[in-house]
Amino acid sequence: MVMMWDLHGSSQPRQQLSGHAMVVTGLAVGPDLSQLCTGSRDNTLLLWDVGTGQCVERASVSRNVVTHLCWVPREPYILQTSEDKTIRLWDSRGLQVAHMFPTKQHIQTYCEVSVDGHKCISCSSGFGGEGCEATLWDLRQTRNRICEYKGHFQTVASCVFLPRALAVMPVIATSSHDSKVKIWNQDTGACLFTLSLDGSGPLTSLAVGDTTSLLCASFNRGIHLLRVDHRRGLELQEVAAF
Repeated sequence: MVMMWDLHGSSQPRQQLSGHAMVVTGLAVGPDLSQLCTGSRDNTLLLWDVGTGQCVERASVSRNVVTHLCWVPREPYILQTSEDKTIRLWDSRGLQVAHMFPTKQHIQTYCEVSVDGHKCISCSSGFGGEGCEATLWDLRQTRNRICEYKGHFQTVASCVFLPRALAVMPVIATSSHDSKVKIWNQDTGACLFTLSLDGSGPLTSLAVGDTTSLLCASFNRGIHLLRVDHRRGLELQEVAAF
């Protein structure tokens, strides 16, 4: 089930969207905020009208266990990762598969699209350094793989594009079950910095807070506030945990 709240209203949900048969594992809001796409372990994607709470489209693909969804900025397309090791690009106009990227060797755990909508990144499960990578894809032209980022030793659970204000070159960040957050040069694949959050257990997700901070969720220690420090190059420091 998906629930929606009015942040400035009642503590009770404003909408309850029920339509999946299993746990909901992906959710993405459309650019104009009028549509919502959800994905589930039941192999289906549902497209919802936010105003009415009605399901307007349904699509199902065998073995497509959804792990994450994100909407391409200013476009009718939705990017989706899956346990079948595939990254799909869906057209929300009819909820049809518009493109499938080359199948990876491991489960794809997460995806994100750049602010300009030209590139996307996905990340892989793995263990002992096998798999455990993030991959940059061309979303607009060839839709080929551009670069891979290898250096984690367990499943990479999340990957994000960092704001251009953070560095002179384009950079991305990844978090992994190996308790590490890494910053990478987007163009070369070089690892620029590694932060070890010892005792945190597996790191599950990353989110950009503002132009100088990241939020990172972990199994054991909740949410970590990470600050980007430019005094000695590009470094990350943990400044708080919640």
